[in-house]
Amino acid sequence: LIAVGLALLLVAGGIWLYSQYRYAQQNEVNQQLASYVTLSDDPSQAPKVDWAGLKAINADIVGWLQIPGTQVNYPVYQGRDNDQYLRTTAEGEYSIGGQLFLDYQNTPPGLQDAQSIIYGHHLANGTMFKDVADMDVDDNFERCKTVWYVTEQTNYELEPLMLYYTDANDTNVRRFTFSGDDAFHSYLKDLKNKSKKTAGDIDVTMDRVSHVLSLITCNYYDGYGRTVFMCVPKAEANAARIAAGQVTK
Repeated sequence: LIAVGLALLLVAGGIWLYSQYRYAQQNEVNQQLASYVTLSDDPSQAPKVDWAGLKAINADIVGWLQIPGTQVNYPVYQGRDNDQYLRTTAEGEYSIGGQLFLDYQNTPPGLQDAQSIIYGHHLANGTMFKDVADMDVDDNFERCKTVWYVTEQTNYELEPLMLYYTDANDTNVRRFTFSGDDAFHSYLKDLKNKSKKTAGDIDVTMDRVSHVLSLITCNYYDGYGRTVFMCVPKAEANAARIAAGQVTK
């Protein structure tokens, strides 16, 4: 029994060390790619990205995602399917966290369709989309004022709209285009009814916006679920507030 116990301890220790090695590899990848972006101390300033440097590594790069005040500061790729970057780095090597990736059915570089979706892993060491999963904790959602999605053509400044839970089998999540604005706004209203967090004036903004960016990661509250953190371009949200008479130009 003592020998079996020692063997189990050795196996557990080996598994833990291997896990730490994988996380260290992922951190090294993240740090290398982060060297291609310059962040401002001012969260209202967009990240400055060295697109030529990133494209030299991998031409599948479509954008850069950064959430001020969190660890989310990563490139976004788009593969031939939604498995390509699930466990693969930009250089084609295995990685526990892969890369953030835009849904392969979205029009690149993102925010061209009514809904664009970016996926990322929820890693135990706090990296990748762990901060996205934690937007439901305390007042993290309310404190988040800005989400940057930067492409080579446009800097998109966004703000949170809502957060909801779902599961991997929910096909309603991956809807990108709609028959018209009314259908899109009806879709958002249905999601609001199941949401865990919402913007204070969501009823004003969601009835007038044309685009949303949804960040999706795993949660572990009830089995193996999903957290969807949906954001809207600030320009569209502000235009909606002006149209509703909440603010002046």
